[in-house]
Amino acid sequence: MSKRDLAIDLFKNFKTGYSKKFRTSAPIVQKERKDNGDPELISDLVSSLIQERDWKGGIAEGTLYTTWPDIVGSDIASHTTPLSILDGVLTVQTSSTAWATQLTMVSNELLTTIQKSASGALVETLVFIGPHAPNWKKGIRTIRGARGPRDTYG
Repeated sequence: MSKRDLAIDLFKNFKTGYSKKFRTSAPIVQKERKDNGDPELISDLVSSLIQERDWKGGIAEGTLYTTWPDIVGSDIASHTTPLSILDGVLTVQTSSTAWATQLTMVSNELLTTIQKSASGALVETLVFIGPHAPNWKKGIRTIRGARGPRDTYG
């Protein structure tokens, strides 16, 4: 099956005055059904969809975010939030710089715990960052060198 050029089809339809509805999405390829006509289990359909589209890594990363308190423990989870996983680096924001320093010291043990618990999530290193300072910039137009709300009243 070849891809259609929508621009050429639109031009031909414009010249002939004939319009038809276009299917912009890829055609759905149906699998062969079982001969017995019984319905398939939804779990089998979902697992085959995950395999076909290679979603195992993304699902494992999502599971890491949702089960974070179970993986690292409630004490650590109450002071940390996983932010992102990019190129095998898990960035975790902590509630204070002291927590970031302490977790950096035990990052090897924490990394092995994460790799055992969240199999499939490609986490190779951990980066801990502290809380962000408040930002006074609001909107798209800001002034360089402004001192925050003190500049408002003179």
